[in-house]
Amino acid sequence: MKTSTILLAFTITLGIFTSCDNSTASSKIDKSNLDQAKKRDVEISKGAATISFDKIEYDFGTVNEGDIVETIFKVTNSGTSDLIITDARASCGCTVPVWPKEAIKPGETADIGVKFNTTGKPNRQSKTVTLSTNTALGREILKISGMVSPKTK
Repeated sequence: MKTSTILLAFTITLGIFTSCDNSTASSKIDKSNLDQAKKRDVEISKGAATISFDKIEYDFGTVNEGDIVETIFKVTNSGTSDLIITDARASCGCTVPVWPKEAIKPGETADIGVKFNTTGKPNRQSKTVTLSTNTALGREILKISGMVSPKTK
């Protein structure tokens, strides 16, 4: 019993001294690898698709509850490689995006349609659509907003 207690105490003490080593993780990093990674990232971003929009926010003004608001966002590939939009997610189920599933060639323009159903959504509204893309950022956010006049009861 005494031997197992001493062995346990020794193991715990050894663990504490080993874990309190003064070396840091940053001292183990090879600086030349960091420089190579930075150069690689710059080269990759040069060839990445670049996206631009005719607008990133649409204010639909004041509409009546129950109306369906629609808008089109024009997207242009202003980069040097194909632009691919892999997904478009709305911030709520009342907003439905429709986006091009095929690649957008450099210099070409495509439409992203957004429909917002105002049923059950009275008062000030603000919704977003997040696009997953192959751009340097990897995602873009479009916004729609406006005022929905409640139905009279």
